[in-house]
Amino acid sequence: MRAGISRITDSNLSDSQWLQASLPVRNGGLGVRRVSSLALSAFLASAAGTLILQDQVLLGSNSAPDSFVTVFQSVWTDTYSQPLPDQPASSKQCTWDERAIQADIDTVWNSAADNYNRARLAAVSAPHSGDWLHARPISACGLKLDNEAIRVAVGLRLGVSLCHPHDCPCGELVDATGIHGLSCKLAFGRMARHHLVNDILWRAFIKAGIPATKEPSGLSRIDGKRPDGLTLIPWCGGKQLAWDVTIVNSLAVSYIDNVSLSAGGVAEMAAENKIAKYANLASSVFFQPVALETLGPFNASAIDFLSDLGHRIELSSGDKRERQFLFQRLSVAVQRFNAIAFTGSFVVVADADQ
Repeated sequence: MRAGISRITDSNLSDSQWLQASLPVRNGGLGVRRVSSLALSAFLASAAGTLILQDQVLLGSNSAPDSFVTVFQSVWTDTYSQPLPDQPASSKQCTWDERAIQADIDTVWNSAADNYNRARLAAVSAPHSGDWLHARPISACGLKLDNEAIRVAVGLRLGVSLCHPHDCPCGELVDATGIHGLSCKLAFGRMARHHLVNDILWRAFIKAGIPATKEPSGLSRIDGKRPDGLTLIPWCGGKQLAWDVTIVNSLAVSYIDNVSLSAGGVAEMAAENKIAKYANLASSVFFQPVALETLGPFNASAIDFLSDLGHRIELSSGDKRERQFLFQRLSVAVQRFNAIAFTGSFVVVADADQ
């Protein structure tokens, strides 16, 4: 399985990176679980879940307790220093597996020797940071990532070396992680990324039956700048909603040196800056910042807002999956343009014959 993941993603995974990849997506992994870590939990959950049936089948046979179950229960308690779970929780594999997952998470975090890797792990463990991994690769819906985009997305998530160190067209040195392109001053693909994310939000409002306009004029700002969008009917409390999108590099040097930042902390800082920027909007307008990080996290208020918007789409379409679809579309869009920004850091030499 490790060799297969390495081949598919064209990445050379270290032991720590493979261990992270085998974690569930919600914990910062790729969701490719290792059989060796699941075997004990699966066996003990199966034994507990079928215990009543076994007693009924073996009634009157005076059979002794299953020695294998006793042995592996002892292995589990010795390995994780936890008491055995009781019924009905013991019949669920997730109850037994939870401790194994936490042990792997602790190992991965203990291997993070610097601020870069600690910031990376915090970002990819945040809610919704791995939504692109759950998206079905449907080209017509814009959800299919090409091979290079997958390689870059996986590499950034696991901290894999993506390239040979080289000089960026802006003059800066790009190290093996390739993260310079995500915040390069030449802004490769950043305007197109911003427009795409804003378009996804605008289309979501329209799908929910809420008329909205992009870059509305007439809102009170001294410098004349406008938010990215505005609903044309009240959103809540009789107020229209104005939103503004910003996307920041989770692994920029100015952020990773601040080790106190929690998961999604960079997005929260960006959201606060947006709120301060649009503090002079009319009092009749409710302002919502939508801050995303390049590794996936959203600011907390944006998660609530997008969940609400997704719920309204569900009421309009009747599909109970609209909320997760909205988060997935946004997540895929960010990962697609991460690859574009990464590719832009290479100097393209034109053919002399052209």
